Amino acid sequence: MRLEPFTLTGTHVQLQPLSRQVASALVDAATLDRGSFGHTAVPDDMPAMQQYIDGLLADAQRDTTVPFAQVRRSDGAPVGCTRFMNVLWWAGRDTPAEVEIGGTWLAGAAQRTPLNTEAKLLLLTHAFEQWAVFRVAICTDAVNQRSRAAIERIGATFEGVLRSHRPSMGQLGTTGQPRDSAMYSITDSDWPRVQAHLRGRLDA
Repeated sequence: MRLEPFTLTGTHVQLQPLSRQVASALVDAATLDRGSFGHTAVPDDMPAMQQYIDGLLADAQRDTTVPFAQVRRSDGAPVGCTRFMNVLWWAGRDTPAEVEIGGTWLAGAAQRTPLNTEAKLLLLTHAFEQWAVFRVAICTDAVNQRSRAAIERIGATFEGVLRSHRPSMGQLGTTGQPRDSAMYSITDSDWPRVQAHLRGRLDA
């Protein structure tokens, strides 16, 4: 099954298929305040952003990722990116059995707003209710306490730390060196609880 691009729409955020057309707006979003990108790869100029987008679109052609631009609905501004990644397929299924949500970043002004919570709700709803996955993974650099706290607030379960798991990245990372990853997951049996929790946070 090809993972064709699709749009997910909420009240506060719309997740649109990533394209080169939003590169300039994403550069604007990425350069207003870079203080929270210590462990996240976020391009800060047009050539780097185009290369970033082209790489994700190439991965999408191989059905290993589904990348989105996060668009704030109040003004239609692209304010970040997120994606399904590390898509795993099991024999006998025509939809993924497991996916990871990652590569997420938001402009500073869009952080600590309902956008991130609603984006996670949209992604998880699609994964569990459209693809019927068994597991959604979420991971971050083990030293990134801010990201770990945010993942835990979603309701994901901590599974442990994988040593030397992925390349270090972001302003505080060391290029070419591996990082340890803190691994979290939400399973299909967890989903009703997590869904109710996220909806409650949006309604609060």
